[in-house]
Amino acid sequence: MTLPPGCPSTIDLNADVGESFGRWDLGDDAALLPHLTSANVACGFHAGDPLTLRRTCALAVEHGVAIGAQVGYRDLAGFGRRFIDISPDELEAEVLYQLSALAGIAAAAGGVVAHLKPHGALYHAVSSHDAQADAVIAAVLAFGGLPVLGLAGSPFLDRVAAAGLPTVAEGFADRAYLPQGGLVPRSQPGAVLVDPAAVAAQAVRLATSGSVRSLCIHGDSPGAATSAAAVRAALSDAAIAVEAFASPSP
Repeated sequence: MTLPPGCPSTIDLNADVGESFGRWDLGDDAALLPHLTSANVACGFHAGDPLTLRRTCALAVEHGVAIGAQVGYRDLAGFGRRFIDISPDELEAEVLYQLSALAGIAAAAGGVVAHLKPHGALYHAVSSHDAQADAVIAAVLAFGGLPVLGLAGSPFLDRVAAAGLPTVAEGFADRAYLPQGGLVPRSQPGAVLVDPAAVAAQAVRLATSGSVRSLCIHGDSPGAATSAAAVRAALSDAAIAVEAFASPSP
C-alpha cells in the first residue's frame, strides 16, 4: 500500500492504564499492554493506588512500553472527569507531585517517565483555560521537561510548543469526533466506539491523515485489548509501523 503524502511511516499507540483502585478493578492492563508502545499510567489523584501503579510500571518495562504520567485533578470519586476550579499554583504543585511519584515508582521497576498526558476533564480544560494550561506546562518544566500529549490541533499544544517542550499530537481510535474536530461528550450516545473493526478503521483514518503522531485507546473501554490488537493489525496492513515516540529506557 502506498501511503498518502504527509502520512507518517510510524505511529505510537498509547492507552490510559493503571486505573484500578483498591478492590475496584478497571480494565485489563495485562492483556492490553503487550499491544501498546506507550502507556499513560494514572498517578493516584483521579485513579490508581500505589500497588497498581507499581505493577503497571513493571508490566510496561517487561513489555518494552514507554511509561507516561497520566495526570489529573484530585477527583477519585469522579474519576477525574469533572472540572475543578483550582488555583494555578495548586494545580502546578499537584501535577509536579504526580509526576514525581510516578517517576520514583517507574525507576524502581527499571523504567523512566517519558511523557505527560493530562487526563479527563483536565485534558479538555487545558485547551480553553489558559491559566490551567500554563500550570501544567510549568509543572513539566519544573520536573525537567518531557514530551506532552494533547489533542491534535488544540491550542494547548501551541502553548506547550511555545514553552519549548516537545509536543505529541494525539488522536482517539475509540472515541467519536464532532464535525469541528472535538470529541463527542461521553454523556451522548455513541461517544465511545466499542466495535474493534470500527476502532481499527478510525485508527487507520487518523494515522493516514498526517495530523497525529499517537493514537489512544482507553484502557477502561470494553474490549480494549481486542480493539488494540485489531488496530495493530490494521496499521500493519496499511504499512504503518507502530513505535513509541520516546524511549522506554532510562
